[in-house]
Amino acid sequence: MASAAMASMKHPRKVVLAAGGTGGHMFPAQALARELLSRGIGVALITDARGGGFGPDLPQVETFRIPAGAMAGAGIVKKLRSVGQLGLGYLQARGHLKRCGAEVAVGFGGYPSVPTVMAAAHRRLRVVLHEQNAVLGRANRLLAARAQIIATCFEKVEGVAPSDQNKLRLTGNPVRAAVATVGSRPYAVVGEGDPLTLLVVGGSQGARVFNEVVPAAVALLPEGLRRRLTVHQQVPGPTTAEVAALYDRCGVTHQLAPFFNDVPQRLAAAHLVISRAGASTVAELAAAGRPAVMVPYPSATDDHQTANAQALVEAGGGWLMPQANLDAAGLAERLAALLGNPATLARAAGCARAAAHLNAARELADLVCGASNGNGQTLAGNDKNKEAAA
Repeated sequence: MASAAMASMKHPRKVVLAAGGTGGHMFPAQALARELLSRGIGVALITDARGGGFGPDLPQVETFRIPAGAMAGAGIVKKLRSVGQLGLGYLQARGHLKRCGAEVAVGFGGYPSVPTVMAAAHRRLRVVLHEQNAVLGRANRLLAARAQIIATCFEKVEGVAPSDQNKLRLTGNPVRAAVATVGSRPYAVVGEGDPLTLLVVGGSQGARVFNEVVPAAVALLPEGLRRRLTVHQQVPGPTTAEVAALYDRCGVTHQLAPFFNDVPQRLAAAHLVISRAGASTVAELAAAGRPAVMVPYPSATDDHQTANAQALVEAGGGWLMPQANLDAAGLAERLAALLGNPATLARAAGCARAAAHLNAARELADLVCGASNGNGQTLAGNDKNKEAAA
């Protein structure tokens, strides 16, 4: 019944994606673009000057750039300038929506999405929002009343008005296929004396605190663990040589780089991860089925990284260590307990994988096309049920 109804739905001919320039907003937008294009649906992207678009991989996606400014920050002059940029962005977005024949607009958060979604709502287009974090972002909070559906990545999302609760649909956050493939293979349980791999990544905001605390914590581990350990660590800033010297001093094998281009491969090799808790990071940890010690970025808006991490902790897939309480001794104690207990790591790996939403792009595309309400039932079916009840 549901599949037949979905097959009979008329898909939109053109969908516009509105996203801020950061990876946390652009990655799920790109995943949705791929899924929509595979269904023969045209896609355009509206972003700001920071947004690089989807690159050469998706040349068929037309990209428009509009001015947009955040309302946050001190100073009346900056706020007035932001209002002016948002107003100009709104006018430009209306023109782009009309010219490209958009029928649906999908907002992925960030203030660059605000003018486009507002323009789409005023043109009476179907509006879907995608919220990556466990706390509704400020842009999506501003736009929620104009949306028909708010797709979420966590079962519980804070900051949603009571009047908008009925719009929430759980889809998850799309992840790269290479990361999902990591989780499709069994987690390698470590035997006594086997080598151990620790992956340390800091996300797009970086994590300079890891440069100091992690090597110091590793130096405090029992010698038997240190001899077996290899650390792969992203080291932002010009301190790679200093961090390398710290690991050399305690005799730990290491691979350091400002940025890893092969994160899926390093996740596959990792027995434990130390990371921030951005939405994309948490989604990839779950999809890869890798246990993690998460240290949320303390300056994240509305402390949303703590909420993200807590969701994976509650699922049994990781451990939360706030940066305010992070020190070498405490981290060393946690690492020794985990690295010395393979069964605990394997159990957390399984729980992380069980929490993953592996069909997120497909389910989000179904919502965008109006073919599903996110709970396995078509919107068309809901309408029929309402008519029958009436």
